[in-house]
Amino acid sequence: MADCERIGRGTHSMDKSITLPPDEIFRNLENAKRFAIDIGGSLTKLAYYSTVQHKVAKVRSFDHSVKETENDPLYEISVQEEITARLHFIKFENAYIETCLDFIKDHLVNTETKVIKATGGGAHKFKDLIEKKIKLKVDKEDEMTCLIKGCNFVLRNIPHEAFVYVKHADSEFRFQNTHPDIFPYLLVNIGSGVSIVKVESEDKFERIGGSSIGGGTFWGLGALLTKTKRFDELLQLASRGQHTSVDMLVKDIYGGSYSYASLGLTGDLIASSFGKSATADKEFSKEDMAKSLLHMISNDIGQLACLYARLHNLTRVYFGGFFIRGHPVTMHTITYSINFFTKGEVQALFLRHEGYLGAIGAFLKGAEEDNPNQYSWGENYAGSSGLMSVSPDLNPMQRARSGTFDMLEMDRLERKLVNLPLLQDPSSYIPDTVDLTEDALSREYWLFCFEEALDGVVKRAVASQPDLPQAVERAEKFRQKYRHKLQTLRQQPFAYGSLTVRSLLDTREHCLNEFNFPDPYSKIKQRENDAALKYFQKAVKSLEKLSWEQRQFALIKGLLAGNVFDWGAKAVSDVLESDPEFGFEEAKRQLQERPWLVDCFDQWIERLKGPPHTCALFFVDNSGIDIILGVFPFVRELLGRGTEVVLASNSGPALNDVTNNELQILTERIAAMDTVIQTAIQEDRLILVQSGSSSPCLDLSRLDKVLATVVRERHTDLVIIEGMGRAIHTNYYAMLTCESLKLAVIKNSWLAERLGGKIFSVVFKYAQPSQNQDGHQ
Repeated sequence: MADCERIGRGTHSMDKSITLPPDEIFRNLENAKRFAIDIGGSLTKLAYYSTVQHKVAKVRSFDHSVKETENDPLYEISVQEEITARLHFIKFENAYIETCLDFIKDHLVNTETKVIKATGGGAHKFKDLIEKKIKLKVDKEDEMTCLIKGCNFVLRNIPHEAFVYVKHADSEFRFQNTHPDIFPYLLVNIGSGVSIVKVESEDKFERIGGSSIGGGTFWGLGALLTKTKRFDELLQLASRGQHTSVDMLVKDIYGGSYSYASLGLTGDLIASSFGKSATADKEFSKEDMAKSLLHMISNDIGQLACLYARLHNLTRVYFGGFFIRGHPVTMHTITYSINFFTKGEVQALFLRHEGYLGAIGAFLKGAEEDNPNQYSWGENYAGSSGLMSVSPDLNPMQRARSGTFDMLEMDRLERKLVNLPLLQDPSSYIPDTVDLTEDALSREYWLFCFEEALDGVVKRAVASQPDLPQAVERAEKFRQKYRHKLQTLRQQPFAYGSLTVRSLLDTREHCLNEFNFPDPYSKIKQRENDAALKYFQKAVKSLEKLSWEQRQFALIKGLLAGNVFDWGAKAVSDVLESDPEFGFEEAKRQLQERPWLVDCFDQWIERLKGPPHTCALFFVDNSGIDIILGVFPFVRELLGRGTEVVLASNSGPALNDVTNNELQILTERIAAMDTVIQTAIQEDRLILVQSGSSSPCLDLSRLDKVLATVVRERHTDLVIIEGMGRAIHTNYYAMLTCESLKLAVIKNSWLAERLGGKIFSVVFKYAQPSQNQDGHQ
């Protein structure tokens, strides 16, 4: 990232000789279509929409009507160029605006618009400069409207956008799950003054109050008291201060031995801000005065927010604005104030991207003809800076942010993502089983694990593109970027919200895509699918010879054995690399004997003796043996019982998971050799739907809208979730309104031991909606 230097005395600007690297800052600027800008008193936030050309792996079935040789592959793989949409948001100090505008002017090739939407107090001040530099007409938008539009957008599209701040906790940031209904809420925007806005719907909001005592008051009075002119320096002073030497406490008035319980007060409560300075005959330190001032203003804002929340019966209160900017001391004092005045009934919520709300809103105002709200968007971890801990005590270097650029990138997803309609309580659903942000031991293990696996991923990426130029060079860039992300997450595990195994996997996928490795496992999947298909009919025949009860056990054992073939698990990938002959029967022998680690098989058998399910939704996992020899025989059995089956597979590649395109081809081939499958497809009793995910894990609150519609229309009453990523790392505790089956083989020794088992331990968890999350009555 570009280093920016201070020049001159009292003012600073950017060294004109420094070139901003376009692969890091202002990326895809040559394809920018639309701009928006939010200029505050000290920070500029620029937003632009661009098209991104990237590589995607496509599979296409061969014409099987002609005679094939034994070794003909099932399908061909090609890597094609595709264009997708991306939103870029960049934040920098106003001091660098001229150089940044010059950079944009020099790199802007073609833009569809002649207008730049602008908001914020500085939009008027810099209007002439912007129009002169980049030849776009400045079109000013209402600041409050932009703020609310931006807030609605991030709350809808970014999981773990909102967080609670907990001082002294192992992780001071506690992220909130995305709520399916974000309205109503109270937004307390603390800039120079305070605006309090009640938001009832996408377009219905009202400024219901405010105060002239805000960030400007802290800055102004702080400058008078401490002679410190810089806002961040004031906050640094406050973080080192002791307010009790300046503030008069309850115990200072009543004495230490007095009981305050009858008053409903505690002795260390502030009775009078700056109260001691009136009587004490001494000098007070700058640090203590700054801390007292911060407490005074934060408490005042907190009480005001509480009164308005109570008045309007609102429990969700978001705080944003220049005054906060992620500073722990500020967030703690506001949180303390809110907790005190509402007795814990209202939580103070902060936003990871609150600095971008105005810019996002201004952009949305300029893009209304495209209706960006009709799509879902996802944060691109590869191109986003992430939330920093800016506590001067934790990391003094991070406080000097004036020379750095903060970035957020969001990719447009091809489909609208919604909740699975069968979630028992969408508002309390948490996909991830373990929050690594809070579990330090697990965090260290998994970060080490992903770092150790990096060489193997790089090797696999290069091997997947033997004929493409610069594959080695691109793979090396991927290694550097992902390693840097892991190092950042080691220092700041909260950078992208809650740190989980899922987010580590997704970050890796984003980084692989960044350097044009869309599907490193494509050839492995092709080879394993070809091999497994040859054994499908034999596997079905052997099952048909068994008695009903024996067959049910064999089918489950086949599902579990198939799930062993997972290239995402190091213990398995090492075996598959060294022993290509390792097959289905060997995998069955590796499985834990019953009783399994989690064993609800007897309950499942009893359920099967009852009436058939109406429709089963099956979230499938891996290509090859897993899907062909494990899942399809099980699906045949369900179809034979009269149950419709919906197979949900990934929309895009991740590890060796089967994608929807691959599954279409596999199903077509299996139908050609199996009448049960063929008939079910013809009668529309077996359908394939994409999940909307491109992750080895599964977030049931972000699924393809088409899938949700199918689930409702077919009256789905059984959900099957297979695999370690989908059923252990995520969704192990997911509560559904219908029956569920979660099954996986634990292919990681450390995780198995933590769960009380060994490697290849089996989790077979059957639950009915009346049961609790542990599967017991």
